[in-house]
Amino acid sequence: MSGTEVAGILVAVFWAILVSFLAVALARLAQTLKATTKLVADVTDQAVPLLADASQAVRSAQTQIDRVDAIASDVQEVTSNASALSTTVASTFGGPLVKVAAFGYGVRRALGGRKGEDVPAKSARRTVIVGRTVPAARRKRK
Repeated sequence: MSGTEVAGILVAVFWAILVSFLAVALARLAQTLKATTKLVADVTDQAVPLLADASQAVRSAQTQIDRVDAIASDVQEVTSNASALSTTVASTFGGPLVKVAAFGYGVRRALGGRKGEDVPAKSARRTVIVGRTVPAARRKRK
């Protein structure tokens, strides 16, 4: 056997080893691709019902938002009507009631000035501080 024949045999052995490694790598790659395909199919099978449920939830939420919007517009209309009614009542009855109250106060003062017992005794003035009442003697005089 000559050196070229030995070199040819070595190249053929290395070529066979290289082809074997490539065959093993391709077999593992094929297994990985099959597993990936199965995983994608499973995810798709599970995702489609979830997306349908999410779509239904969004539709339901939109319906509820439309209802809340209608309620809010009704509340706004009722508020504006109540404000207009309050303004009308205040302008209609406010002026005359103030005049009647002032007249009644004037009559009480006029009648109270003649009779001493009709005028209530002046009570000690109190100041309210954060939910407590402080007697007039404890307040600082200005």
